[in-house]
Amino acid sequence: MSTFAEPRPAPVPRRLALLGVGTVGRALLARLQAEPDPRRPLCLVANSRRRLHAPQGLDPAQAAAALAGAPAHDGSGLLLPQLQPGDIVVDASASATLAAWHPRWLRQGLHVVSANKLGLGGPLLRHHEIRALATGGLHYGDAATVGAGLPLLRSLRELRAGGDRIRAVAGVLSGTLAWLFDGYDGGAAFSDKVRAAVARGYAEPDPRVDLSGEDVRRKLLILARTAGFPLEHSEVQVESLLGDALREAPDAAAVDGLLPTLDATLSERACQAARAGRVLRYVARLDEGGARVGLEALAANDPLAGGGCDNRLAIWSSRYDERPLVIQGPGAGAAVTAAALLDDLRRIP
Repeated sequence: MSTFAEPRPAPVPRRLALLGVGTVGRALLARLQAEPDPRRPLCLVANSRRRLHAPQGLDPAQAAAALAGAPAHDGSGLLLPQLQPGDIVVDASASATLAAWHPRWLRQGLHVVSANKLGLGGPLLRHHEIRALATGGLHYGDAATVGAGLPLLRSLRELRAGGDRIRAVAGVLSGTLAWLFDGYDGGAAFSDKVRAAVARGYAEPDPRVDLSGEDVRRKLLILARTAGFPLEHSEVQVESLLGDALREAPDAAAVDGLLPTLDATLSERACQAARAGRVLRYVARLDEGGARVGLEALAANDPLAGGGCDNRLAIWSSRYDERPLVIQGPGAGAAVTAAALLDDLRRIP
């Protein structure tokens, strides 16, 4: 007896608006150029200074260059009147202003796909609002916010949907910090490794973004809330790697000059860890003791102790009690983040 699968409905034409044309936004434009979808025409690109709208569609290969000559804007028009219900907003920025607009766009009937962690990782009220609005056919794509497309959030949701209860999570969630501590035993200057990370594009031009731990805090908040723990920002303890002088440095030159203030303390901690047969890793952890982010000395066989710049997440649950479920893979970089955004775009029918 033959069986036939139900035909899948054809995708509905939906216009795209891309907000944020930095490294991630440009990587997404390259993917849109390489894998064109005529039912998903790009009609608007914008950054914090300029906005370009073309109802007839924009060539992704030319959009970034065309934006450079587009009219300036003052931040108004964020309700995106150029779009209609069913169209898609892609937030490839790290803007707090844009993150605050995510609920408004959903109320407008727009789908939202985001790499911006401040949407779901901002105030808890906003997280609840987004989740309540992303129903009834509206989609909120968040795969790119944590793990750059690794199935971290999806795995937590599927475990809970299957009746499992998440007991704890722990992860190495910053590819930058994973790279900085990979092989670091205190013998070389940590400041030199930070400079190398910036030069290679592994760290932000201002490395304090990574060294402060705030980016990891937001990722842990998103994971925790997805796992069923409705935490506020203040409930996550963060061990910053920055001293007061480095934290308050006024510009990039001052930051670079103050990086050696990291060396003595981190060298001593790395040497202590090495003497105990352990390695330093910057870990985000949620368990019965609370939520915290900071530097830990891990045993070499710990699931989070591996090398390289991969992201790793260990999940303990009713089902995975004695040994955690471990998810590992490339979790940083514009290319994999853009791929996660594109995957979320394609999940919108």
